Amino acid sequence: MTDTTLPPLTLHLAAPRGFCAGVDRAIKIVEMALEKWGAPVYVRHEIVHNRYVVDDLRAKGAVFVEELDEAPDDRPVIFSAHGVAKSVPAEATRREMIQVDATCPLVTKVHNEAARHSAEGLQMIMIGHAGHPETVGTMGQLPEGEVLLVETEADVATVEVRDPERLAFVTQTTLSVDDTAGIVAALRARFPAIKGPGKEDICYATTNRQEAVKAMAPDCDALLVVGAPNSSNSKRLVEVGAKAGCGYAQLVQRAADIDWRALGGIRSLGVTAGASAPEVLVNEVIDAFRARYDVTVNLVETAQENVEFKVPRILRAPA
Repeated sequence: MTDTTLPPLTLHLAAPRGFCAGVDRAIKIVEMALEKWGAPVYVRHEIVHNRYVVDDLRAKGAVFVEELDEAPDDRPVIFSAHGVAKSVPAEATRREMIQVDATCPLVTKVHNEAARHSAEGLQMIMIGHAGHPETVGTMGQLPEGEVLLVETEADVATVEVRDPERLAFVTQTTLSVDDTAGIVAALRARFPAIKGPGKEDICYATTNRQEAVKAMAPDCDALLVVGAPNSSNSKRLVEVGAKAGCGYAQLVQRAADIDWRALGGIRSLGVTAGASAPEVLVNEVIDAFRARYDVTVNLVETAQENVEFKVPRILRAPA
């Protein structure tokens, strides 16, 4: 007779995890635009970095394009949560397009910081990942050459500035808190006069999700982060988990991506999700483990998030 008893597994579930207020707002903006103007509405770049979310909105009538010239003049265009360079809305205005800005307000805060420092005559240094839409959008707030990019502490040693006494820095909002602290320290050591943001640029959601992973990683044989491979904050969670003592950390988009062979013999598992991953995908992963293990769920709650951002005025109901 075959023994069908499932092996025990403690599943540590991070809280907070998944959607942040900026992502929730951006998705809501696309849905409200479809209700107001009907399909299709055009979205420049993925509204957030998650295939499930993008496919769901596409099924409702959203058309995703990489550049503005792929969208017609007579349909609304939405700018993604990551933000865009100033040249993009300027071109949309020239073409007399209906435009809706879904940029996360915390990214807009960074844009405003850069503009304010530039107005004071300071050259900007941005800590971020080359080519990431948020970095491209932030650097595009100022004329070429006014924002210099550094990705690592090593980059700080070689960056060439106009005047070391007239500098300020900003950061991408989805970076590793610990890695960024090292880069900031290197900047301050080389350029003592450099000005930083009045308030931390790395957003609350990124910080909270990383702290939750740090709290549970030492108790986990393995960690799964539900998120997309092009999601910066999701990839940082994998890195944070590995550095915090978790022996194995993997990024999965869905339950089908789980590497079961690599998880053989585990007795404790951490599960979290990047800020653009919906809870339905987390539940899908948990259900996959329930089918193979006798699961006990332990909620690891390190912070509470009660944040909500307003949608753009153009989409709000008349008073």
